[in-house]
Amino acid sequence: MKALHVWTLAAATVALTVMTACGSSRGLGRRSAPSDDQSVMTVAPSYEKSAQNNDQQATVATAPAEQVDTLQREQFLQKVNDNAQHARFLTSKVKFSVSVGNREMTLTGNLKMKRDDVIRLQLMAFGFVEAGRLEFTQDYVLIVDRINKQYLQVPYKHLDFLRNSGIDFNMLQALFWNELFQPGKGRLTDRQLKKFETQSSSDENIVISLESDKLSYRWLADKANQRVKMANVLYNDRYRGNYQLNWDYDDFKTINRKYFPHQHKVTFTTPDREVKFDMILNYVGSDDDWETRTVLPGKYRQMPVDEILRRFMSL
Repeated sequence: MKALHVWTLAAATVALTVMTACGSSRGLGRRSAPSDDQSVMTVAPSYEKSAQNNDQQATVATAPAEQVDTLQREQFLQKVNDNAQHARFLTSKVKFSVSVGNREMTLTGNLKMKRDDVIRLQLMAFGFVEAGRLEFTQDYVLIVDRINKQYLQVPYKHLDFLRNSGIDFNMLQALFWNELFQPGKGRLTDRQLKKFETQSSSDENIVISLESDKLSYRWLADKANQRVKMANVLYNDRYRGNYQLNWDYDDFKTINRKYFPHQHKVTFTTPDREVKFDMILNYVGSDDDWETRTVLPGKYRQMPVDEILRRFMSL
């Protein structure tokens, strides 16, 4: 029963982590005005990888910036956007690990996605019993605790931290599908791509960036293959502190003639905690024979948002 209790906490943590942009000094980070003796912004080695040495540290010039010229920038962004997975359905078995402080656990489950409609993550206890699920649609977030017959279903706009941060289904979909995104937009058009900036990070990578109020967005893209290797969302608040989400992609394999990452590493940091998630995908396919909406029996009890937050904070 202890394992099941930990799962409940893990499910709440997963949902809040995926849905909120978080902060620390790691990742590509937000641009800041350099001091007199500061000329570069460091890219953390865990996100700036090289084939020779994963711990090699690279830098992104900020003063002076090594900007990519307009034509090259637009062509590169178009290729990155075109290389995204365009399948309508994507399904996979998942090995899921979560780490909060000194607590760690590993679960198995299923990932099921239908483009522009739903993202569902089912988590299994003991390998064969569904302990719970997370479901994101265009209209609501659903968290189901199968063990305790509880659930939370709420529109995005009713969660302050989502509404204030501009996080919606489109952004979550882009993170799960390994794509560029723009807040409040679906599939990016050529016109929307013009709003992104690009900067050479190294001989191998390009940093793509976008600013929006208190939010900064960064992507690390492979120069040769035009694929997104990492996404970073930073929410900068002088009163609450910085909240940051890093989503690292690795182990790309072909699905429907497009490459898709089979390993997702997510790091969520706040001023006082760090949460890490790993998702390893297996048997990835395009199964469309499943119901895209969860229907719960009447015996399930609706959980208040405060209870989810309390469980998260107790970790």
